[in-house]
Amino acid sequence: MKHFILSLFSILLLISCAENETKSKPKTNKEAFGIVIHGGAGTILKKNMSDSLETAYKNKLKEAITTGHAILENGGTSVDAITATINVMENSPLFNAGRGAVFANDETNQLDASIMEGHTLNAGAVAGVSNVKNPINLAVSVMNDSPHVMLAGKGAETFAAEQGVEQINPSYFYTERRFNSLQRVKEKEKTSNAKEIAFMDPFIKNNKFGTVGCVALDKNGNLAAGTSTGGMTNKKWDRIGDAPIIGAGTYANNATCAVSSTGWGEYFIRGMVAYDISAMMEYKGSTLQNAASEVIQEKLTKLGGTGGIIAIDKDGNVAMEFNTAGMYRAHMNAQGEIEIAIYK
Repeated sequence: MKHFILSLFSILLLISCAENETKSKPKTNKEAFGIVIHGGAGTILKKNMSDSLETAYKNKLKEAITTGHAILENGGTSVDAITATINVMENSPLFNAGRGAVFANDETNQLDASIMEGHTLNAGAVAGVSNVKNPINLAVSVMNDSPHVMLAGKGAETFAAEQGVEQINPSYFYTERRFNSLQRVKEKEKTSNAKEIAFMDPFIKNNKFGTVGCVALDKNGNLAAGTSTGGMTNKKWDRIGDAPIIGAGTYANNATCAVSSTGWGEYFIRGMVAYDISAMMEYKGSTLQNAASEVIQEKLTKLGGTGGIIAIDKDGNVAMEFNTAGMYRAHMNAQGEIEIAIYK
């Protein structure tokens, strides 16, 4: 009888311990994932923004980020989510990417884009294309379907045709607002130092840099980052900014984070801003927010550069850092909570 009671007591004790262990474990109904977007940074002030324009930007940011979030929620890859999200912004004339691209000095639209995934560090980029509807799609094709990382100009367009990436008549990119911005800068060049204003469209420099970008962490723990832009108004000599430069405008590494930049590209290239944030996490042990803050608020600012970044790390932590008055931005987490903001 004693043995029976002892055995029964032992069984009850084991059951009790198992129940307590189960209760102590956190309940995780959803895998960790998240997505962050930007639509440009600059002197974006509430007093200069009409209610209707502010609503238009917020609605488009919401449409873009919910598009990518749905893909992640359904188990899609971070690259697929980023591509679809950036497509929404490239197809909108609100942003300096795709449909709303600014004009170069020769009155053409020259588009740049890049994508990088953090698992293999594979990447693809295009620069100076003029007949590709969605440059980010071509960057993805360069990453997946070519042995190269970056293609430019006519060669990139030839590759697009071979891969079946959608091409359109360059007139598709014409918007009166962007064309008028170019004419204003050209008029100012006649009476000002050309070197000082060559790349300075008042709408872009003083109001916003309209480059778009997206970073994401999918349910498999894979990070990715993508960026797309029309560059700078009145750019000359086939100027290329940071957006298609891996490490400057775009960077992703599963060991650290994924970053997309927006701002004055020349400074982001010199500072290798996107990679520097990752490197500080890897080598210095910085948190994502601390690394982003130091790079944007100290290093970039000291160089004289303006702009910002969005980033997400391997644990789903997010940073949206900028040294300007505002940045079009949005974040959505695994719980479906959404944050949309414009001003500082």
